[in-house]
Amino acid sequence: MTARFLQMIDLPEPGASMLAEAGHVTRADEVVGRDLAELTCSGDYDVVVCALDQRFDAELLSEAKLAGIANYAVGYNNIDIAAAERAGILVGNTPDVLTDATADIALLLILGVTRRAVEGEAMMREGRFTGWRSDLLVGKDVAGATLGLAGFGRIGRAVAERALAFGMEVIFAPRPPDHREVSDEELGALAGRVRQVRWEELVERSDVLSLHVPLTDATHHLVDADVLARMKDDAVLINTARGPVVDESALVTALREGRLFGAGFDVYEHEPAMAPGLAELPNVMVLPHLGSATRDTRAAMAELTARNAIAMATGAPVPARVTA
Repeated sequence: MTARFLQMIDLPEPGASMLAEAGHVTRADEVVGRDLAELTCSGDYDVVVCALDQRFDAELLSEAKLAGIANYAVGYNNIDIAAAERAGILVGNTPDVLTDATADIALLLILGVTRRAVEGEAMMREGRFTGWRSDLLVGKDVAGATLGLAGFGRIGRAVAERALAFGMEVIFAPRPPDHREVSDEELGALAGRVRQVRWEELVERSDVLSLHVPLTDATHHLVDADVLARMKDDAVLINTARGPVVDESALVTALREGRLFGAGFDVYEHEPAMAPGLAELPNVMVLPHLGSATRDTRAAMAELTARNAIAMATGAPVPARVTA
Protein backbone atom coordinates (compact mmCIF):
# COMPACT_ATOMS: atom_id res chain seq x y z
CA MET A 1 0.00 0.00 0.00
CA THR A 2 1.32 3.44 -0.92
CA ALA A 3 2.24 5.65 2.02
CA ARG A 4 0.13 8.80 2.25
CA PHE A 5 1.63 11.99 3.69
CA LEU A 6 -0.17 15.22 4.56
CA GLN A 7 2.54 17.88 4.36
CA MET A 8 1.32 20.94 6.26
CA ILE A 9 4.58 22.89 5.92
CA ASP A 10 7.01 23.89 3.21
CA LEU A 11 9.54 21.13 3.91
CA PRO A 12 13.05 21.91 2.61
CA GLU A 13 15.14 19.47 0.63
CA PRO A 14 16.05 16.69 0.88
CA GLY A 15 12.95 16.02 2.99
CA ALA A 16 10.39 16.94 0.33
CA SER A 17 11.96 14.65 -2.28
CA MET A 18 12.29 11.81 0.22
CA LEU A 19 8.55 11.94 0.97
CA ALA A 20 7.66 12.13 -2.72
CA GLU A 21 9.77 9.08 -3.46
CA ALA A 22 8.28 7.13 -0.54
CA GLY A 23 4.60 7.70 -1.28
CA HIS A 24 1.88 10.19 -2.18
CA VAL A 25 2.21 13.69 -0.75
CA THR A 26 -0.70 16.10 -0.28
CA ARG A 27 0.47 19.65 0.35
CA ALA A 28 -1.31 22.20 2.51
CA ASP A 29 -2.16 24.38 -0.50
CA GLU A 30 -4.15 21.44 -1.94
CA VAL A 31 -6.49 21.29 1.07
CA VAL A 32 -7.22 24.97 1.63
CA GLY A 33 -10.49 25.47 3.49
CA ARG A 34 -10.31 22.19 5.41
CA ASP A 35 -9.25 22.36 9.04
CA LEU A 36 -6.72 20.06 10.68
CA ALA A 37 -9.32 18.08 12.62
CA GLU A 38 -11.26 17.27 9.44
CA LEU A 39 -8.10 16.25 7.59
CA THR A 40 -6.71 14.03 10.32
CA CYS A 41 -10.06 12.29 10.86
CA SER A 42 -10.64 11.62 7.17
CA GLY A 43 -8.59 8.43 6.97
CA ASP A 44 -6.96 9.77 3.80
CA TYR A 45 -3.50 10.16 5.33
CA ASP A 46 -1.08 7.96 7.25
CA VAL A 47 1.25 10.65 8.56
CA VAL A 48 1.01 14.41 9.07
CA VAL A 49 4.23 16.39 8.58
CA CYS A 50 3.87 19.59 10.56
CA ALA A 51 5.50 22.33 12.62
CA LEU A 52 4.85 23.95 15.98
CA ASP A 53 1.98 26.10 14.72
CA GLN A 54 -0.20 23.05 14.05
CA ARG A 55 -1.78 21.93 17.32
CA PHE A 56 -2.87 18.38 18.13
CA ASP A 57 -4.89 18.35 21.35
CA ALA A 58 -6.49 15.39 23.08
CA GLU A 59 -9.87 15.91 21.43
CA LEU A 60 -8.40 15.97 17.93
CA LEU A 61 -6.14 12.99 18.58
CA SER A 62 -8.96 10.86 19.98
CA GLU A 63 -10.71 11.07 16.61
CA ALA A 64 -7.66 11.10 14.32
CA LYS A 65 -7.03 8.21 11.94
CA LEU A 66 -3.26 8.45 11.66
CA ALA A 67 -0.19 6.29 12.06
CA GLY A 68 1.98 9.20 13.05
CA ILE A 69 2.83 12.90 13.34
CA ALA A 70 6.29 14.02 12.20
CA ASN A 71 7.13 17.37 13.77
CA TYR A 72 9.62 19.54 11.89
CA ALA A 73 11.04 20.84 15.18
CA VAL A 74 12.89 19.64 18.22
CA GLY A 75 10.01 20.89 20.38
CA TYR A 76 6.68 19.11 20.54
CA ASN A 77 4.55 21.20 22.89
CA ASN A 78 2.04 21.51 20.04
CA ILE A 79 1.15 17.82 20.49
CA ASP A 80 -0.49 16.14 23.47
CA ILE A 81 1.95 13.22 23.62
CA ALA A 82 0.00 11.22 26.19
CA ALA A 83 -3.17 11.54 24.12
CA ALA A 84 -1.28 10.49 20.99
CA GLU A 85 -0.02 7.38 22.76
CA ARG A 86 -3.53 6.50 23.92
CA ALA A 87 -4.68 6.81 20.31
CA GLY A 88 -1.81 4.65 19.05
CA ILE A 89 -0.33 7.56 17.07
CA LEU A 90 3.46 7.81 16.86
CA VAL A 91 5.17 11.19 17.26
CA GLY A 92 8.62 12.19 16.00
CA ASN A 93 10.79 15.30 16.33
CA THR A 94 14.25 16.50 15.26
CA PRO A 95 16.70 16.43 18.19
CA ASP A 96 20.49 16.72 17.91
CA VAL A 97 20.64 18.24 14.42
CA LEU A 98 19.89 21.81 15.55
CA THR A 99 21.99 21.87 18.72
CA ASP A 100 24.91 23.91 17.41
CA ALA A 101 22.80 26.38 15.44
CA THR A 102 20.60 27.15 18.45
CA ALA A 103 23.59 27.43 20.78
CA ASP A 104 25.12 29.93 18.35
CA ILE A 105 21.96 32.07 18.50
CA ALA A 106 22.04 32.00 22.30
CA LEU A 107 25.61 33.26 22.27
CA LEU A 108 24.71 35.88 19.66
CA LEU A 109 21.99 37.18 21.97
CA ILE A 110 24.34 37.18 24.97
CA LEU A 111 26.94 39.21 23.11
CA GLY A 112 24.39 41.43 21.38
CA VAL A 113 22.70 42.46 24.63
CA THR A 114 25.78 42.80 26.84
CA ARG A 115 27.63 44.88 24.24
CA ARG A 116 24.50 46.88 23.29
CA ALA A 117 24.87 45.98 19.62
CA VAL A 118 21.22 46.60 18.75
CA GLU A 119 21.37 50.12 20.14
CA GLY A 120 24.59 50.75 18.26
CA GLU A 121 23.22 49.52 14.96
CA ALA A 122 20.09 51.65 15.35
CA MET A 123 22.28 54.67 16.05
CA MET A 124 24.25 54.09 12.84
CA ARG A 125 21.21 53.43 10.64
CA GLU A 126 19.43 56.52 11.98
CA GLY A 127 22.45 58.79 11.48
CA ARG A 128 22.82 59.59 15.18
CA PHE A 129 26.49 58.64 15.50
CA THR A 130 28.54 61.83 15.87
CA GLY A 131 31.89 60.31 16.79
CA TRP A 132 33.64 58.31 19.48
CA ARG A 133 32.92 59.17 23.12
CA SER A 134 34.18 57.53 26.27
CA ASP A 135 30.61 57.08 27.53
CA LEU A 136 29.03 55.89 24.28
CA LEU A 137 26.93 52.73 24.72
CA VAL A 138 29.13 51.27 27.43
CA GLY A 139 28.20 47.62 27.91
CA LYS A 140 29.14 44.67 30.10
CA ASP A 141 32.09 42.29 29.82
CA VAL A 142 31.28 38.65 29.28
CA ALA A 143 34.76 37.44 30.26
CA GLY A 144 34.62 36.77 33.98
CA ALA A 145 30.82 37.05 34.09
CA THR A 146 28.70 34.22 35.47
CA LEU A 147 26.47 32.46 32.95
CA GLY A 148 23.59 30.54 34.50
CA LEU A 149 22.06 27.83 32.35
CA ALA A 150 18.50 26.81 33.18
CA GLY A 151 18.40 23.34 31.66
CA PHE A 152 21.46 21.35 30.70
CA GLY A 153 20.54 19.17 27.76
CA ARG A 154 22.24 19.14 24.37
CA ILE A 155 21.76 22.84 23.67
CA GLY A 156 22.60 23.97 27.21
CA ARG A 157 25.85 22.00 27.09
CA ALA A 158 26.73 23.46 23.70
CA VAL A 159 26.17 26.98 25.06
CA ALA A 160 28.39 26.11 28.04
CA GLU A 161 31.26 25.12 25.74
CA ARG A 162 30.97 28.38 23.83
CA ALA A 163 30.70 30.49 26.98
CA LEU A 164 33.77 28.85 28.52
CA ALA A 165 35.73 29.81 25.40
CA PHE A 166 34.74 33.43 26.09
CA GLY A 167 36.04 33.21 29.64
CA MET A 168 32.69 33.00 31.39
CA GLU A 169 32.09 31.11 34.63
CA VAL A 170 29.31 28.59 33.94
CA ILE A 171 26.81 27.33 36.50
CA PHE A 172 23.73 25.29 35.72
CA ALA A 173 20.50 23.83 37.08
CA PRO A 174 19.66 20.78 34.98
CA ARG A 175 15.91 20.57 35.48
CA PRO A 176 14.46 23.69 37.09
CA PRO A 177 12.46 24.37 39.13
CA ASP A 178 13.20 20.88 40.46
CA HIS A 179 16.64 19.60 41.42
CA ARG A 180 18.51 16.58 40.09
CA GLU A 181 22.13 15.76 40.83
CA VAL A 182 24.31 15.37 37.75
CA SER A 183 27.41 13.18 38.08
CA ASP A 184 30.83 13.94 36.64
CA GLU A 185 30.32 10.91 34.43
CA GLU A 186 27.22 12.54 32.92
CA LEU A 187 29.08 15.83 32.48
CA GLY A 188 31.86 14.13 30.53
CA ALA A 189 34.29 16.68 29.10
CA LEU A 190 32.55 19.46 31.06
CA ALA A 191 33.30 17.87 34.44
CA GLY A 192 35.30 20.27 36.59
CA ARG A 193 34.65 23.14 34.18
CA VAL A 194 31.03 23.90 35.12
CA ARG A 195 29.24 23.80 38.47
CA GLN A 196 25.76 22.63 39.36
CA VAL A 197 23.59 24.74 41.66
CA ARG A 198 19.94 24.76 42.66
CA TRP A 199 17.48 26.86 40.70
CA GLU A 200 17.19 29.48 43.43
CA GLU A 201 20.95 30.06 43.50
CA LEU A 202 21.12 30.11 39.71
CA VAL A 203 18.60 32.96 39.62
CA GLU A 204 20.42 35.01 42.23
CA ARG A 205 24.02 34.47 41.06
CA SER A 206 23.77 34.73 37.28
CA ASP A 207 25.01 37.79 35.42
CA VAL A 208 23.42 36.21 32.36
CA LEU A 209 20.53 33.75 32.80
CA SER A 210 19.98 31.66 29.67
CA LEU A 211 16.95 29.38 29.33
CA HIS A 212 17.19 25.90 27.79
CA VAL A 213 14.25 23.98 29.23
CA PRO A 214 11.34 22.25 27.47
CA LEU A 215 7.87 23.72 27.89
CA THR A 216 5.95 21.72 30.48
CA ASP A 217 3.43 22.53 33.17
CA ALA A 218 6.36 22.93 35.57
CA THR A 219 8.30 25.34 33.33
CA HIS A 220 5.38 27.49 32.16
CA HIS A 221 6.29 30.98 33.46
CA LEU A 222 9.39 29.52 35.08
CA VAL A 223 10.68 33.10 34.93
CA ASP A 224 7.89 35.15 36.46
CA ALA A 225 7.73 38.40 38.41
CA ASP A 226 9.12 36.75 41.54
CA VAL A 227 12.12 35.28 39.71
CA LEU A 228 12.78 38.57 37.94
CA ALA A 229 12.76 40.36 41.30
CA ARG A 230 15.41 37.94 42.63
CA MET A 231 17.78 38.38 39.68
CA LYS A 232 20.70 40.81 39.87
CA ASP A 233 19.76 44.39 39.01
CA ASP A 234 22.15 44.40 36.04
CA ALA A 235 21.48 40.82 34.88
CA VAL A 236 20.65 39.76 31.33
CA LEU A 237 17.89 37.28 30.47
CA ILE A 238 18.18 35.13 27.32
CA ASN A 239 15.43 32.86 25.95
CA THR A 240 16.01 30.45 23.07
CA ALA A 241 13.88 27.71 24.64
CA ARG A 242 10.10 28.19 24.45
CA GLY A 243 8.25 31.48 24.71
CA PRO A 244 5.83 30.66 27.56
CA VAL A 245 8.76 29.79 29.84
CA VAL A 246 8.88 33.57 30.50
CA ASP A 247 6.08 35.81 31.70
CA GLU A 248 6.72 38.48 29.08
CA SER A 249 4.44 41.08 30.66
CA ALA A 250 6.36 40.80 33.93
CA LEU A 251 9.61 41.07 31.98
CA VAL A 252 8.50 44.28 30.25
CA THR A 253 7.67 45.76 33.66
CA ALA A 254 11.06 44.77 35.09
CA LEU A 255 12.92 46.25 32.11
CA ARG A 256 10.94 49.49 32.20
CA GLU A 257 11.75 49.85 35.88
CA GLY A 258 15.46 49.34 35.19
CA ARG A 259 15.69 46.11 37.18
CA LEU A 260 17.60 44.26 34.44
CA PHE A 261 20.41 45.30 32.12
CA GLY A 262 18.61 43.82 29.13
CA ALA A 263 17.14 40.75 27.47
CA GLY A 264 17.56 38.73 24.29
CA PHE A 265 14.74 36.63 22.84
CA ASP A 266 14.33 34.28 19.88
CA VAL A 267 10.99 32.81 21.05
CA TYR A 268 7.85 34.45 22.43
CA GLU A 269 5.00 33.67 24.78
CA HIS A 270 2.33 34.31 22.15
CA GLU A 271 4.46 33.84 19.05
CA PRO A 272 4.54 35.46 16.55
CA ALA A 273 3.23 38.35 18.68
CA MET A 274 5.35 39.94 21.40
CA ALA A 275 4.13 41.31 24.69
CA PRO A 276 3.09 44.97 24.37
CA GLY A 277 6.07 47.22 24.92
CA LEU A 278 8.78 44.59 24.46
CA ALA A 279 9.84 45.65 20.97
CA GLU A 280 10.03 49.32 21.99
CA LEU A 281 12.64 48.74 24.69
CA PRO A 282 16.12 49.70 23.44
CA ASN A 283 17.92 47.17 25.65
CA VAL A 284 16.09 44.17 24.20
CA MET A 285 17.37 42.15 21.24
CA VAL A 286 14.56 40.30 19.48
CA LEU A 287 14.94 37.73 16.69
CA PRO A 288 12.20 35.98 14.66
CA HIS A 289 12.77 32.40 15.90
CA LEU A 290 16.05 31.90 14.06
CA GLY A 291 17.50 29.22 16.36
CA SER A 292 17.74 26.55 13.68
CA ALA A 293 17.88 28.88 10.67
CA THR A 294 21.00 27.79 8.84
CA ARG A 295 20.92 26.01 5.49
CA ASP A 296 22.66 22.88 6.75
CA THR A 297 20.59 22.66 9.93
CA ARG A 298 17.24 23.09 8.21
CA ALA A 299 18.22 20.48 5.60
CA ALA A 300 19.22 18.05 8.36
CA MET A 301 15.92 18.71 10.16
CA ALA A 302 13.99 18.09 6.94
CA GLU A 303 15.83 14.82 6.34
CA LEU A 304 15.14 13.56 9.87
CA THR A 305 11.50 14.65 9.65
CA ALA A 306 11.11 12.70 6.40
CA ARG A 307 12.84 9.64 7.88
CA ASN A 308 10.48 9.76 10.86
CA ALA A 309 7.43 10.10 8.62
CA ILE A 310 8.45 7.28 6.28
CA ALA A 311 9.16 4.97 9.21
CA MET A 312 5.74 5.72 10.72
CA ALA A 313 3.98 5.04 7.43
CA THR A 314 5.82 1.77 6.78
CA GLY A 315 5.93 0.33 10.29
CA ALA A 316 9.71 0.67 10.65
CA PRO A 317 11.40 1.91 13.86
CA VAL A 318 11.07 5.70 14.14
CA PRO A 319 14.56 7.32 14.28
CA ALA A 320 13.53 10.12 16.66
CA ARG A 321 10.41 9.06 18.49
CA VAL A 322 8.85 11.13 21.27
CA THR A 323 7.20 9.31 24.17
CA ALA A 324 5.31 10.54 27.21
